[in-house]
Amino acid sequence: MNKARTFEGDNRLLAGIFLSVITFWLFANSLVNVVPTLQESFDAQMGVINAAVSLTALLCGLLVVGAGGLADKYGRMKLTYIGLILSIIGSALIIIPGSSSFLIIGRAIQGISGACIMPATLAIINTYYIGTHRQRALTYWSIGSWGGSGICSVFGGFMATYVGWRSIFIISIIVALLSMLLIKHTPESKAPKDEKSSSERFDFLGLILLVVAMLSINMIITQASDYGLFSFSIMGLSGLFLLSLIAFIIWENKYANPLIDFNLFKHKGYTGATLSNFLLNAVFGTTIVANTYFQSGLNFKESQAGYITLTYLISVLLMIPVGEKVLQVMGPKRPMMIGASLNALGIILLMMVFLPPTVYVTTCIIGYLIYGLGLGMYATPSTDTAVSTAPDDKVGVASGVYKMASSLGNSFGLAISSTLFSMMSARMSAEVGITTGLGFNLLCALLALILIWCLVPKGK
Repeated sequence: MNKARTFEGDNRLLAGIFLSVITFWLFANSLVNVVPTLQESFDAQMGVINAAVSLTALLCGLLVVGAGGLADKYGRMKLTYIGLILSIIGSALIIIPGSSSFLIIGRAIQGISGACIMPATLAIINTYYIGTHRQRALTYWSIGSWGGSGICSVFGGFMATYVGWRSIFIISIIVALLSMLLIKHTPESKAPKDEKSSSERFDFLGLILLVVAMLSINMIITQASDYGLFSFSIMGLSGLFLLSLIAFIIWENKYANPLIDFNLFKHKGYTGATLSNFLLNAVFGTTIVANTYFQSGLNFKESQAGYITLTYLISVLLMIPVGEKVLQVMGPKRPMMIGASLNALGIILLMMVFLPPTVYVTTCIIGYLIYGLGLGMYATPSTDTAVSTAPDDKVGVASGVYKMASSLGNSFGLAISSTLFSMMSARMSAEVGITTGLGFNLLCALLALILIWCLVPKGK
């Protein structure tokens, strides 16, 4: 216990945390650029592939809050180790050729892995890094998450074209093992114990209701175009979604130790950071829509589609440290609003499919540059606002809710964007498909801007 109180976070721990974070944001998300290749490899319908691609983020989002509570109670380091082990298992299953069942199961396990790693590592940073050191650590954490999602398209496309897409997950296994080695010197960290919290039981019923609700809506999104919006299956899933969601809200307001503590949202800054985080992660659907259009509409290779996003990677990585400095000088509101505005502008440029192909590709490169500048500016101020406004004994849970917003936004953004693209491309044209899919992402960015303006305070 003394060791935990005197331990200060160092670069070795930070490197291990960074590697643990990219097992989800880089490697697990790399499949967004290999959708056509996956369909060929597993000879599966597009609906199955879309569901598998979005499943990881969905399950991560569903379970991340509960994992945050478990990290607070049983140990943040322990949950990080469990997450890394699950990442290795999930990656190994995805590598197995043949049945799409292994792909789906592996993707599900990767989602559980991300749920363990995300809140646990944020809570470790909050515990072992203080003041400007914490902001620096959060910057690297943000580089791992936002930067990882930026490079995943380039990395996935390159590996799929020149080595084979399964090599992505072989490297992921190596990275997870290296992360475990780097963090092993860190003492365990738990939330302060009291008699009340030690006697409280985990909210399993709340978790079940939330899982049922979110899986139902995900199935509605990904399968409605195949079965029909008013089919018996989709209507039944819609009823199940509404009933389970209502039951979840009622139960959470009554249960003593709820899965989601709605009291966290009494702080307007936390609410603004979390809801805008959901929406700006939903715009990640931009990548899967644009990359699929580049391959199916413009006949690009996976690697070529990935190279177009290089400006996004560069700009998001360069801008994240800038966002940290702007946060220290101006507070969180201005950089978050600038970030959402730039993000919306970048998406608008990507929607200009009416231009000649060469001009359009150039416009997309510039659009991804601006898109990345926006997300990079937003990342650290948003994360710092969410973590710093949480009570000390609820840091894991608050981090879990925040990352739940990230993962669910990512999942629904991928599912809705890819479904809109597939549906409109099949019925009309690929150009209409990408415009519709990107239009949804633009709406998300504009809603995030409004929420930041209304809820996030000007000062720190």
